[in-house]
Amino acid sequence: MKRALISPSPALRGLLDEREIEEIERSWPDGLTSRQIVDVFETRGIRFSEATLRKYVQLGLLPRSVRVGRKGKHRGSCGLYPANVVRRVNVVKGMMASDQTIEEIQRSFLRFKDEIETVEKDLRDLMAGFEREAKAPAGNPDGRRELEREISEAKRAAGELVRRISSLERRISAQAAESPTGGSSAAGSDLY
Repeated sequence: MKRALISPSPALRGLLDEREIEEIERSWPDGLTSRQIVDVFETRGIRFSEATLRKYVQLGLLPRSVRVGRKGKHRGSCGLYPANVVRRVNVVKGMMASDQTIEEIQRSFLRFKDEIETVEKDLRDLMAGFEREAKAPAGNPDGRRELEREISEAKRAAGELVRRISSLERRISAQAAESPTGGSSAAGSDLY
């Protein structure tokens, strides 16, 4: 298959910077809908669509959405993706801009992806359990406030832990991607 030639410098200028990504992750700690993810990129002039998002999920580059019920009678549910999906899309677009193949991109994401996602989900579930228990009727309101403060601090620490291990994984994957990988059959631009 023919490799698409993409000039890395203009494409990389179109990516989100770390500050923007961190702000997005802080703004949507419970996750984003597919439309919100697309809007994050489109409002910054970066080409991205819901079809591309679905393709990334099919290829295993992004996790599947989780169905979350909406408050209110007969409001249904919506699919939410974890906020770090924006970071992943950004990384994929950067890898495509450096002309990596689909196979190379998939290999780099599969390295520790499942383990990190499991840790993140387990931490999120644990914190949600703590929050439920802390809100249970208790005799001492000061004790409850202290628990809620500590849970809030633990959530921040858990988020930082996930960010740090994700960063470590990206560095290890980038290092592995720089080593010779042999033949390839499809250009990263096929993901557009």
